[in-house]
Amino acid sequence: MIFLTNYGKRIKLPGGFGNDMSASFWKDKNVLITGYEGFLGSHISSTLLNYGARIWGLDIKIHREQIILSNKELKRISIIKGSVENFSLVSKIIRENKIEYIFHLAAKALVNECLKKPIKCFSTNIKGTWNVLEAARNNNTIKAIIIASSDKAYGSHKKLPYTEAAPLLGNHPYDVSKSCADLIAYTYFYSYGLPVAITRCGNIYGPGDFNFSRIVPDTIRCALSEKALLIRSDGKFTRDYVFVDDIINGYILLAEKLAPLKLGGEAFNFSSENPISVLELVGKIYRIVGKKPNYRILGTAKYEIKHQYLSAAKARKILGWKPRYILKEGLKRTIKWYRDYFQDDKK
Repeated sequence: MIFLTNYGKRIKLPGGFGNDMSASFWKDKNVLITGYEGFLGSHISSTLLNYGARIWGLDIKIHREQIILSNKELKRISIIKGSVENFSLVSKIIRENKIEYIFHLAAKALVNECLKKPIKCFSTNIKGTWNVLEAARNNNTIKAIIIASSDKAYGSHKKLPYTEAAPLLGNHPYDVSKSCADLIAYTYFYSYGLPVAITRCGNIYGPGDFNFSRIVPDTIRCALSEKALLIRSDGKFTRDYVFVDDIINGYILLAEKLAPLKLGGEAFNFSSENPISVLELVGKIYRIVGKKPNYRILGTAKYEIKHQYLSAAKARKILGWKPRYILKEGLKRTIKWYRDYFQDDKK
């Protein structure tokens, strides 16, 4: 059983969270996690701490008020405040601490934010990626680097679901930044033999996502507070949604198997392979909460891909990965966590 905190507020996470990867692999491994206080980064940090890894966490914001890592866990992380855009800092962290494994998660991750500030998006997502890779290239301790890309790196294709062989055709700032970061990662493997692999995921949801501009946490918050949900699209966009625990399992599996299976330069999709529309998703959440749907369709979303979902056949075949949680079960666990969180927040 894992407990999450919001600096002093202990909140019980629904049972079964976590994965069964061998702790012996990660014991005393030196791991750098960029963006360690973000939604995915904090979950991976918590999991690897449980496995006995030594973690260095780099983030532009540290000691956030809303974070799933407990104070006890934070004390076990070597925390560095800074940006992946700072090459000398990234290089120093890797060199001085003999980093072996890197999970590069730091990014500008919101599509609308990237649309408004494209230069910052490119600097963080593209320059930040080449900084990590170049710094790693200059150190012979590196055993595996996992680069977090996105399904949006593919851009828009008529043939669905997207496989890893689909061309990277991002059109808009966030999408392009991920397409570029992907290609740069390929370059560092094919030109320099750097042990790097790429992940492209469906829409990740789960406990501890405090970015309420995302559809799952926003819908849950609105349903629990009985406020009207504002849907930016027309509600008909389709996506696949993957529980965060399954994504953690995929990332860690890939890091463990990169060297023995010679997976350098490879990309892997992690998907539930169960696409549904926004309105279908919203309906499921309201039914689980036990409330009548209450939303408004704004239809103001710009430059969003209408239909997008992934094939995870490659991850299933090569990594032996598959999602454990169907959408209903994942949503139940997520809703319970937020219900407990909001109730505790009122005390």
